[in-house]
Amino acid sequence: MNASETLAVDAFLGLLAPLWQLVIGVLVLVAMVVAVGKLLSRGPSRMGGALLLVGSAVVGLAVVSYLVQTL
Repeated sequence: MNASETLAVDAFLGLLAPLWQLVIGVLVLVAMVVAVGKLLSRGPSRMGGALLLVGSAVVGLAVVSYLVQTL
């Protein structure tokens, strides 16, 4: 593979990267909508535990992303 073919492949993959990010974002959004729907159907008694779980997941994700970013 010569240099021009390598650049063409890199450009093509560069165009696909945002598309995959969009697909992943849409799938995460669908999963969140389904999860919220199930949570609302269970009623307010489970909301407190669910909010604690979601809050700790968000904080954990933020900490992990910060640690990965600083390395």
